[in-house]
Amino acid sequence: MSEGIRRREIETASRANETMNSAREGDKDQRYALPSYVLITPARNEEKFIEKTIESVIHQTVLPTKWVIVNDGSTDATASIVSRYLPKYDWIELVNLSAQRDRSFAAKVYAFNAGFERVKNIQSEIIGNLDSDLSFEPDYLEFLMSKFERDPDLGVAGTTFCEDGYSSATDSFEGQNHVAGGCQLFRRECFEEIGGYVPNRAGGIDWIAVTTARMMGWTTRSFREKSFFHYRSLGTAERSLLASAFSYGEKDYYLGNHPLWEICRTAYRAVKKPYFMGALALYLGYLSAFLRQIDRPVSDTLMRFHRAEQMRKLKSIFKAMFGFKRIDNFGLTTN
Repeated sequence: MSEGIRRREIETASRANETMNSAREGDKDQRYALPSYVLITPARNEEKFIEKTIESVIHQTVLPTKWVIVNDGSTDATASIVSRYLPKYDWIELVNLSAQRDRSFAAKVYAFNAGFERVKNIQSEIIGNLDSDLSFEPDYLEFLMSKFERDPDLGVAGTTFCEDGYSSATDSFEGQNHVAGGCQLFRRECFEEIGGYVPNRAGGIDWIAVTTARMMGWTTRSFREKSFFHYRSLGTAERSLLASAFSYGEKDYYLGNHPLWEICRTAYRAVKKPYFMGALALYLGYLSAFLRQIDRPVSDTLMRFHRAEQMRKLKSIFKAMFGFKRIDNFGLTTN
């Protein structure tokens, strides 16, 4: 091999290394430019799953400035499991609340607010509400921070999620504008503008927050490039599947679901396990709430906004059906 050829090979390799190093530095600079964030995790009796969540967070490529885990009166080993991580990770804080407290859905808001008190004066652009029974990939939160960095109008962000036998990307008609409550990340200005989470004994606190943000003009978005795994089926922490379906029917009423939307939702539910019984429980929950005329925690303005979105989605669904086209559940928008 001639000296000239050898020299050119060395020069080419050197330029390649410089390019690779430059790319690495660029990635590093991009990470440093990402928004800072804090996390708050209300947890009650989560000894079975909380370590999976902790392991997911501590192995993130971009770590939170602070993570407050609020032990909401647990009677199991939740607090002791969290405590094992505190000496090594000084950015994790455990807050213990009394067990003698309201055990309704509003309790999650009170627990979250107790955590928020610990981070409200920390300079962070993003505030995250993270459940204590899920897990995700190491670059999960970096991915979401990059979405906030690119879109200044993005007020609430999250991803799809999976459970055993269920995927929010294919089995739900909430669409990409909804952000599931398991992991909701808020731009601080958005969180403050909507007034944070609204305590509601019957539930729906995460839905109210993200829908209010959208009504106020913020972009709310779930991304399907990533997902988290939820270890417990939604709404079944302390009840059966049928009781959970009945409760969801009640919630559909008090959150203002349009009656036509509820009929279609029930029909769709009938082809999912536990099939007819699950659909019946869902509809009876809605009907029971209607007959009792239970108080709605949402304003008339928010309910009208919500129903208008549902009708636009139904229009898109029927248009696809009558055109013999595939319905993309996740791709449904409310625009």
